[in-house]
Amino acid sequence: MVFDGCTLLDLAGPTDVFRTASLLGASPAYRVTLASPDGQPVRAESGITIGVDSSLEASARQSEIDTLLVIGGLGVYGFAEKYPAAVDDLRRISGFARRTTSVCTGAEIVAHAGLLDGYRATTHWATCGQLQSAHPGVKVEADAIYVQDRDRWTSAGVTAGIDLALALVEDDCGTEIAHHVASWLVVFLRRPGGQSQFSVHMRNPPARTPALVELQRWLPDHLGEDLSVETLAARVGMSPRNFSRVFRKEVGVTPAALVESLRVEAAKVLLETTSLLIPAIATQVGFGRPETLHRAFFRRAATTPGRYREHFQTTPRVS
Repeated sequence: MVFDGCTLLDLAGPTDVFRTASLLGASPAYRVTLASPDGQPVRAESGITIGVDSSLEASARQSEIDTLLVIGGLGVYGFAEKYPAAVDDLRRISGFARRTTSVCTGAEIVAHAGLLDGYRATTHWATCGQLQSAHPGVKVEADAIYVQDRDRWTSAGVTAGIDLALALVEDDCGTEIAHHVASWLVVFLRRPGGQSQFSVHMRNPPARTPALVELQRWLPDHLGEDLSVETLAARVGMSPRNFSRVFRKEVGVTPAALVESLRVEAAKVLLETTSLLIPAIATQVGFGRPETLHRAFFRRAATTPGRYREHFQTTPRVS
């Protein structure tokens, strides 16, 4: 389903995955139909006009629909008020479709229709909190690239729709075809990590207390130093206990968790852009020992530093 204000890449990524799967031998082949709430062409956020095949109401009468996919974009906000009948159509389609899926903020529309209540789901990292707050019946998993919970599949933001579509192809056709599609499109079949790959500063709000705001700005440039709770508390003139309490309340995580996230993020940059050996990286970002870096890296990125470097390094490797 597309609509005014949708994100073009949310649509283009999955549809090209399905097209490529058909070219590479998926049987039966995929047939993608685009539907808008009123059957009229829609205008994407980028200004590009997208033609459609039918209205959502007409699609709701086609019981052979296998997969409902709702894409995202800023147009999801206010969608239900603008197209109340379309929400009912989505419920009808979901009732007979084999699976209901969404890309990015498309989860907001699916959740508004009540189709994610009691399910695990994800969405764009920047709107996970908003989705959870607006729809408490949904269990939002903020760090996932995509989530499958029974017949509900949801993806994180924008290009994660490609990951979702590859997972759907793998579910339908097996790993071999999904791997061929990923290779053809020059993407990972399963990318390492999750939305945790995105900036720590994007995911954690700034503190309100001026001393803590300054501390947040200071931390990234001093990761190799002693950043224990006691040391940080002394820096902002608080007792360790009060510092930990206020920090967690305002930033949403403990000081230790933020420091570890910042150090892992710094390690990622060094793994991507330098040929420094892993022990040297561990020292430079403040972990000290490679073993400590490995454990923290796996917690935060669900992979090892070595494997991360294999996928993302942009400089020649040390022989």
